Amino acid sequence: MKYILALDQGTTSSRALLLSEDGRVHGQAQAPFKQIFPKPGWVEHDPIEIWSSQFGVAMDALAQAGGSAASVAAIGITNQRETTLIWDRKTGEPVYNAIVWQDRRTSAFCDELRTRGFTDIIQQKTGLVIDAYFSGSKIRWLLDNVPGVRERAARAELAFGTIDSWLVWKLTGGASHVTDVTNASRTMLFNLHTLAWDDEMLDMLGVPKSLLPQVVSSSEVCGHTSGVLDGIPIAGIAGDQHAALFGQMCTQPGMVKCTYGTGSFMLQNTGETAVLSKNKLLTTIAWRIKGKTTYALEGSVFIAGAVVQWLRDELQMIRSAAEIEELAASVPDSAGVYFVPAFSGLGAPHWDQYARGSIVGLTRGSNRAHIARAALEGIAFQVSDILEAMESDSGVPLKELRVDGGASRNNLLMQMQADLLGCRVTRPLNPETTVLGATYLAGLAVGYWPDQETIARQWQADRRFEPVMPGDERNAKRTAWTRALDRARMWESNS
Repeated sequence: MKYILALDQGTTSSRALLLSEDGRVHGQAQAPFKQIFPKPGWVEHDPIEIWSSQFGVAMDALAQAGGSAASVAAIGITNQRETTLIWDRKTGEPVYNAIVWQDRRTSAFCDELRTRGFTDIIQQKTGLVIDAYFSGSKIRWLLDNVPGVRERAARAELAFGTIDSWLVWKLTGGASHVTDVTNASRTMLFNLHTLAWDDEMLDMLGVPKSLLPQVVSSSEVCGHTSGVLDGIPIAGIAGDQHAALFGQMCTQPGMVKCTYGTGSFMLQNTGETAVLSKNKLLTTIAWRIKGKTTYALEGSVFIAGAVVQWLRDELQMIRSAAEIEELAASVPDSAGVYFVPAFSGLGAPHWDQYARGSIVGLTRGSNRAHIARAALEGIAFQVSDILEAMESDSGVPLKELRVDGGASRNNLLMQMQADLLGCRVTRPLNPETTVLGATYLAGLAVGYWPDQETIARQWQADRRFEPVMPGDERNAKRTAWTRALDRARMWESNS
């Protein structure tokens, strides 16, 4: 039997799954890796640990199925986006840790770009807002702050990549330095319309073109593995949220999915039109397959499932993430408590990099169950803010939200989401939508599946959550949430 090997390199762990033509999993493995916090607001990963953990779980998944390189038809890669690293082209040694997408160290530089009047041109060309979230300012920081890096880059000795590029480089023994269009579209250096690195953006950020990878489609053979897994075509690459949109089979314009992971990410398929947002959403490339580019609108919540981890690890209010549903359900409401989890600032549609987390409305009667419920509601409120902006931009009212990610297994959270959105929330039978997306993209490139229609028949619903909250209650909660947001805004700059 031939399989597709899907590599899912996430923010907190590396995973690998071996899937067959019917979408069944025949081997899977997962390994966490260290989160590095050198200073407040800084988040880093060790690139070597990312690679070793990813390669290790790939070998484990293959071993479970008794497979080898010969039994793998193709590799599909999906990855945490925007996370930035630079390495030596000869030795493969990183010049510094990977700077993670959550990192805020370049906030002041982003302020400078706004002050210099670059907001409109950056949105028009790249579809993005100016924010420390994206790779471009992180590259600039590495060039300016790691001794010798700018000089070495000028001599074309170094390579930049997001995590997909790093994995492909390592898998191919340095033979392929590539990224796909979805990851490129998150750098603030890539022109959505020409589908090429933009010279004006490079000049603006002071990034030499010699650093950059070749940009490829999301579904095409872009290299072959070397070493132990020799000869496997690497045939699919997509950033995690783009892969999830494809894995959810949101292949028609107007369809929307939301992934609830460390952060929360809502994407709407806008077809072959790159819709520029008037409400501070992002315009991004959903995927490019067989010469056809599909675009999407996106809203990003920086902290979603991570707030549950924080309650578990830092406050020790719960022993496991799964406990929060029972705890939150033990009270009928949050008793007026609102939790804004802006630990890394606020993402779309607010884009306040100086906001910080806050819990408001506490009284002497507030307890840990109220805080737990407010934490879940804080996730759902943030997603609702994005949907409101998305409906305004697209002019299309949402009828159904397809959901995935670890926190989508929380039934209470999904019911909260349906209530606050006022529309149906649908969870798929197979929750591995990000992995499925990478698998499907790789399989299409090598003929493992003949077409998208064949793949679409595999998608099935697990459960649908219908809204039951009265409209006046929903409006009152949204109004109170807005007041809570106001308390969290611009906190760091006013301290």
